Amino acid sequence: MISPLGSTFFGLTSEYRQIIFGQIHEIVFHGGGGYTWTEVYNMPIWLRNFTFNKMKEHFEKQSEQAEKQVESNTNKSTQIARPNIKPAYSTKASNK
Repeated sequence: MISPLGSTFFGLTSEYRQIIFGQIHEIVFHGGGGYTWTEVYNMPIWLRNFTFNKMKEHFEKQSEQAEKQVESNTNKSTQIARPNIKPAYSTKASNK
């Protein structure tokens, strides 16, 4: 219960609750089915932070690799836009 003074003596502030529940959501949602909400909620804080940061690093690396792949594909497609292929036939009419 919030007092009229705005202090939450034994409770969590609304900002801190959003951070905690955001972390729990991210771990459960992106954990590939490896974690339940209750497991993550009951994790020690240091372990939840460690798990969250490792998952964040993993997805950031994945995103960087995907961006590099798209960039290299874009560069290749612009370089090979018009291949130099000579036709096997002649366009000139023969003189009879």
